[in-house]
Order: sequence, then structure tokens, then C-alpha cells
Amino acid sequence: MSEATARGSMGRRRFLGAAAGAGVAATTVGAVAWGRLTGETTGTVLASRGEPAPQFAVELPIPPTARPTSRKNGVDHFDVEQREASVEIIPGRKTTIWGYDGIFPGPTFTGRTGHKAVVRVLNSLPVPTSTHLHGGVTPPDSDGYPTDLVVPTKLCGQKLRGGSPGMSGHAMSGHAMHAPASDWHLSPGSKAYEYPLDQRAATLWYHDHRMDFSAPQVWRGLAGFFLVHDDEEERLPLPRGEKDVPLLLCDRSFEADGDFRYPAKDPTCTGEPGVHADYMDGVLGDVQLVNGAPWPVLDVAATRYRFRLLNGSNARRYRLALEPGPRQGVPFTQVGSDGGLLGRPQGLQDIPVSPGERYDVVVDFSGYPVGTEVTLVNTLGKDRMRQVMRFRVVRRERDDTHVPTRLSSTAGALDPSDAVHVRQFDFRRTGSEGAQAMWTVNGRPFSTSEVLAEPRLGTVERWRFTSDFHHPVHLHLAHFQVLTRDGKPPRAADAGWKDTVDVRPYEVVEVLARFAGHRGRYMLHCHNLEHEDMAMMANFRVV
Repeated sequence: MSEATARGSMGRRRFLGAAAGAGVAATTVGAVAWGRLTGETTGTVLASRGEPAPQFAVELPIPPTARPTSRKNGVDHFDVEQREASVEIIPGRKTTIWGYDGIFPGPTFTGRTGHKAVVRVLNSLPVPTSTHLHGGVTPPDSDGYPTDLVVPTKLCGQKLRGGSPGMSGHAMSGHAMHAPASDWHLSPGSKAYEYPLDQRAATLWYHDHRMDFSAPQVWRGLAGFFLVHDDEEERLPLPRGEKDVPLLLCDRSFEADGDFRYPAKDPTCTGEPGVHADYMDGVLGDVQLVNGAPWPVLDVAATRYRFRLLNGSNARRYRLALEPGPRQGVPFTQVGSDGGLLGRPQGLQDIPVSPGERYDVVVDFSGYPVGTEVTLVNTLGKDRMRQVMRFRVVRRERDDTHVPTRLSSTAGALDPSDAVHVRQFDFRRTGSEGAQAMWTVNGRPFSTSEVLAEPRLGTVERWRFTSDFHHPVHLHLAHFQVLTRDGKPPRAADAGWKDTVDVRPYEVVEVLARFAGHRGRYMLHCHNLEHEDMAMMANFRVV
């Protein structure tokens, strides 16, 4: 029995009630099964073909910063083109990507709190797309809803499988995808996404969110950073300029000729969606990329650096550490989370990062002698996938930065008594082998016409997430604070405002979510992209 099949079989041995906790689960399944279910990874490795990619052979690339094409009435206007390109990722080989402006990751957009940005996305790809600003407090018509599509001009007027351009519904699991004709919003050729940026300074990112095909289209390169700044952040004496470094971590697999390898049922992304059965739990690559480069190297001074860590993988989880660690102090000083600065910094020995999460950390290299090589490792990875990237301490410099004891006055904690409603969402694989197996929320596959919650604008609610496997749960629009894990205080790494939280196998995670900014229809879903594509999404409507 394959590892993927074993995991699926164990998932079908039980169905716990939505309120069931880890203790009940442990008595429900056998010891061996429980050991697997509480493992640190969910997914199946897809082996690359050809010669393995070299490690620590290329410099870390930094994505270029997008420049506004115009500024009108205080609004920054950007233009970006989604297009196919041939780039060198593995040295000596060419990879065909789908990228924003033909690069992977896409250009880094920057904006200021309260300063509106409009990003016009031109789709020159052979498939529809939908761009989601992950972590953005965004109007619903600019949120990147899965059926709100930018259709390439050459596909306009065509009807592919399922009756909508390039969309076929969740046919691969044998269940109907209920999306009435009125729910398909098609923009021919391009769409202008409006981002008010009425939110705190934070590390956001943007990526494709097309119904049924988010996983293969993000795998091909449709992702990038969007950084929001404000006066409070800029007054802090944190590292800046070339020492404020975005790091997009993801894994990929490659064909022998250098192209991406992915187990799609239809590699063209125009017909049947989904992956082959062995990869239903999630696709794990065997080449580690940082900013689109395999196991890169960054030369650093013996000073402090700020790293904006983003897990842009489809399914891989990380627990990041430094080897060797510093002789004194902690390896990482966390200054920010998904939703911006923490109130106060905190030291972390390691950093657990599930897909979609971001950690803003400061690393002090001053304790390392010049000539030291420091490796960022993933202690959840094995063999070559244990290494992520390498820092080479090459010089000494004066450092006038420091991490103050107080970071933000706008990071106040919510109180459980603020919650006006308690809701529960169970993330679980349901059904049996083959056509009936699917990933669901509250036992139901996603339907565009079904709404599971209607929080009121300006209120706080207590949402409880339960799970079977690892499910990184992401809320659109709403930011939240983690309240409990299995009735106990959250982990140190759960600190701050978040939009994505890692829910571990048979775990109960409670969050206090604040619904502010806009009324309308939004989503919560698993950010394991294979789970998302196979129906693990749900709607909520802010009223």
C-alpha cells in the first residue's frame, strides 16, 4: 500500500463529531494510525526526472519592484501582464512558467496604508485566471473570487466543458459543482482590481485563485509579494533597504528537460481538473525554491536583516531553523505576522509555517565570524529537502538598527467577550475511494450558491476549526487572533493578527475573527491548494 493510500484508508476508519478533540481521536484509531495522522507532513512527493538540481549554486534573486504606470487623484495605477515565459530555474535548463510580467515570483507591489492602488491584470495566458490579494481588506468584486475570471481574449465567446470558459466543475470527484450561470463573472482580456489598503502595514501576497485550477496555475508561477507600509512601521529602527528581504518559499518538481512536473489530470488546465489519486492529499516537490531559485545563497554582512517569510507552497509545511544557531540569543526575533507588526517582539527558536502563512523576522548575524556559512533548514524535511537556503557572512559593517521592545500600538488583543456569535467549521475528507472521495467543509463540497455564515460588519465572532489532516485554514477579508488550541493557550508562533492558521490533525483551533472593511460574499478555505481545488472551500457573507 502506498503512503498516500495508507493515509486515505486511515482517514476513512472514523468520522469524529465536529467537536471531537485530540484525546477522543487517540482512542478512536489505533496507535499506528494515530502516529501517521499526527505526522508533520500532508501530501505525496512527486519525484523529478533527470539530473538533480545543484544545491547552493545560485545567488538569491530578489523580485523587482513594480512601478506605477500613473498616479491620478492620489491613486496609484499599476499594469501587470500574465504571460508565458521561458526562464532558467535549474542551471542550464529552461522552464516554461506562467508568470505575472513573465517572471516567477511576480513583481513586488508596494503600497501605503489608506492610499488606494488599482492593479490592472492583463491575461495573455491560454486559460482564465482570478487574482486574489491574500491578506487584503478588499471589496468583494476585487477579491479574486474563484468564478470571477479574467478570460483571455481568444477564449471570449467560447464555451468549454461545463458551459463556462475553461471551467468544468468538480467533475473529477463525481459530484456536481453548483455554479449557476449568474455566478460566473467574466472580464474579457483584463480586469482592474481595486485595493483601498485601509489596513495596517503588512506582508501580503497575490496569487491565482481560479476555480478548480488554483493548484496547477500557482505551481506554474502565478504568485508574488504585495507589501503595505505605513508611518508606524517606517518610524521603527528595523533593517531596511537591501536588508529588508522578501523570501517566498515553495517546492517544485521538474521534468528532465527543465519544465515543471505536476500530476494534473489535464495539464492544459482547460478540461478535467484535479490530480491523480495518489496526490489527492497534496503535491510535494523535491526541489526547494526560494524566490524562484533552487537552494540559493545570500551573502550577508554581520548585521541584522529583516526577512519576510512566505510559504507559497501548494502543500509543504516548514519548521524553519538556523544551522548553526547563534552562540547567544535566539535565532529569530519575530516582529510581524500575517496581519502586520506584533505589539512586542518575541524570540523563536524555530518557525512553523504552513501554506499561505507569513512571518516577519529579524536575524542578527553579528555573532557569526566572517566566513561562516549559515543554513536555513526545514526540520520537517528529509534528505535534500531539509535544506532551504544558505547565508554566507562575508563582511563586517556598522549596524545602527535594533529591535525595539515596543513595535505597534495598533496590535491590541481582542477579548473573548467581544464575540457576538460562535460558529464551527469542520475540515475533513469525506466519502470513500474513487469518485466519491472529496475534501469538504462541514461535510459539504463547495457550492457558489451556499453561504455558511453571515457575520455582521464591524463585529467579532468566535470561529472554531476542526480537522482530520493538516489544513491551513485561510479567511478572506477577515483578520483574526488565535484564541486556543485544543482548549489550551495558542503557540508562541500563533501571535498577532493572522489570516491563515495551521490546523493540525484532530485539532480544535479557536480564533476571534473581526469582520471589518466591506460587506459582501467572501470565502474561507484550506490553503493546501490540492484540497482547495477539490472543493474544500465555503462562503460567508458580511451583512
